[in-house]
Amino acid sequence: MTSIIKSIDVNVPVRTAYDQWTQFESFPEFMEGVEEVRQTDDRNMHWRTNIGGHTAEYDAVVTEQIPDERVAWRNTSGKPNAGVVTFHRLGEDQTRVTVQIDYEPEGLVENVGDKLGVDDRRIQGDLENFKRFIESRGAPTGAWRGSVEQSHTS
Repeated sequence: MTSIIKSIDVNVPVRTAYDQWTQFESFPEFMEGVEEVRQTDDRNMHWRTNIGGHTAEYDAVVTEQIPDERVAWRNTSGKPNAGVVTFHRLGEDQTRVTVQIDYEPEGLVENVGDKLGVDDRRIQGDLENFKRFIESRGAPTGAWRGSVEQSHTS
């Protein structure tokens, strides 16, 4: 299992950063390779990606969500992957966003890419795109302030 942890400081209040991150359907606007995220209910979403010319579709579930603190997920179909995004107030108008993603590279190309840090750079690039996106807007495209209690079931 590979684990990637990346952070970025954004110049918006923690609530603004968190509220934007909960707008999963806006992910294609700042995440490379994400073509569509369709939220089917408060916890479930369907993803379509195209990375390196390879299209994949999978489902994911939010396993924990605490407003202004964290959003955790895991795939329920497709390649195994899970992660958490945390939000740390650094000041009135500054937030540290930290992403941790755990996944299992499959096949030669993914394993070589993992060794070369391709996914590390892509995730850092996505965070930099998120920073530009939210700072240029100054406000989230929407918000979901509900909570999802941590689930320990499979």
